[in-house]
Amino acid sequence: MQLDQKRVKLANGIELDVVDEGPRDGEALIFLHGFPENHRTWRHQIAHFSDRFRCIAPDQRGYRGSSKPQEVEAYTPDKIIGDVFLLADALGIGTFTVVGHDWGGAIAWGVALGGQHARVTRAVIANAPHPAIFPKLLYTNRHQREASQYMRAFRDRANDAFIREHGLGAFLEKEAKWDNPSTSDPEERAILEKDYENREAAFGMLNYYRATPMAVPAMDEPFELPADFAAPEVPKLTIPTLVIWAMDDLALPPENLDGLDEVIDPLTLVKVPDCGHFVPWEAPQAVIAAMEAFLEG
Repeated sequence: MQLDQKRVKLANGIELDVVDEGPRDGEALIFLHGFPENHRTWRHQIAHFSDRFRCIAPDQRGYRGSSKPQEVEAYTPDKIIGDVFLLADALGIGTFTVVGHDWGGAIAWGVALGGQHARVTRAVIANAPHPAIFPKLLYTNRHQREASQYMRAFRDRANDAFIREHGLGAFLEKEAKWDNPSTSDPEERAILEKDYENREAAFGMLNYYRATPMAVPAMDEPFELPADFAAPEVPKLTIPTLVIWAMDDLALPPENLDGLDEVIDPLTLVKVPDCGHFVPWEAPQAVIAAMEAFLEG
């Protein structure tokens, strides 16, 4: 499946390679991929919806041919969230629906919370934890903490020499226990593995983890909130929001769904059984069906 890209320069100087398919006067869907992927995460959904919607899918900063600043500070949440609004501005898009998975979903939460009603009309989030729920689970839930220990390795600069010598692919094979190559289409897997050879992209991608202020306790620390814990202060999300959750996700257990109805209204929740973390392409038709019902509802 071929997806053509164009180069878009943002007002902050970042340049992104962007898929822009569908009618220019159609309602815009901005698709945000996660780690360690690219715009092709959403290839099935773009092919399906681009007959009616303007489907925008960037390779985000740090990935592939897009700008890859190497300093960690270039990947703080305000900057990667800001890229999405600046991309919409550069393409002449006023309001849009944001669609995100994994890290793209984390960014989509921030975009939706910061731009709801004024710029963002709806949100679709696939297997990406809510910013007010996830930090608590890292302290209190053994399953989530254990599943997130890879983040500590991603942040550890002692691993940089290994990554420079062997590449991101070898590092992921060593540290990312949630990855299952057997679920990937061989051609798509080859595309990703070629991307992993780019050392600048490797550190750009890892900088998402290194720039986040979120704490990931070690497994021998107490399973309780520390006395000085302060939950992130985020507003209630009051735009229509669809959360799609693959129930066999090894990195993000379904406990992340507990309490969503208290922080989102209106909320539509669709659970996808027998599917791992990469739900946009592991169960593309389930995602398409959920989005169809939501977008046309």
